[in-house]
Amino acid sequence: MQSLLPLFLFLRHGQAKNNVDRILAGRTRGFPLTQVGIHQAEKIGDFLKPFDISKIYCSPIERAEHTAKIVANKVGLSCNIDERLTEIDMGTFTGMHYDEMFEKHGNVFLKFYQGHPIVEENGIETFTNVKKRVLDMVDHCSKKHNEETILLVTHMDPIKSMISTILQPKPESLYEMIIRNASLTILKNEQSSFSMVAINSMNSERYLQE
Repeated sequence: MQSLLPLFLFLRHGQAKNNVDRILAGRTRGFPLTQVGIHQAEKIGDFLKPFDISKIYCSPIERAEHTAKIVANKVGLSCNIDERLTEIDMGTFTGMHYDEMFEKHGNVFLKFYQGHPIVEENGIETFTNVKKRVLDMVDHCSKKHNEETILLVTHMDPIKSMISTILQPKPESLYEMIIRNASLTILKNEQSSFSMVAINSMNSERYLQE
């Protein structure tokens, strides 16, 4: 792994209750990891052991923080909460079932990436703002942990925001892109320029299951 340093490892939290129930949880409490999600976190923690991680930061949301603590225990580190890694605020859609959202408002997920007015009208955090806070976090880590590999445990859209910054895909491509639970998106930081190393990197058994 040393030849790839420094790396930014973005880890999406393990499977949580809202993922199974198809609920727009946003930042609300009460959506813990499932037993499957706990197992996924343990497995990805084992997968991460050779990466020589220097620091772990995580979202304050329960499902991400629990994932981070499981991984931190596996690699022998502690984890620090940082609000910049939090889930998007779903505004008036918080707690809504996916099917209800699609029926009443159309494909809000796609509209989110398109910057459609429905996003701000309903108090949903914009994708532009997600990008801003995630890039601020990455800039902070680049300066504070120069030449070190950092693990950031967060949610799907903060990870997509970083992918979007590097690859600049169309909104339709971002919508179609699924970041799997407890999967790694790996970036290489070389002279303040980022490149993609991997998306949806997981322990090998999960590729056979999904």
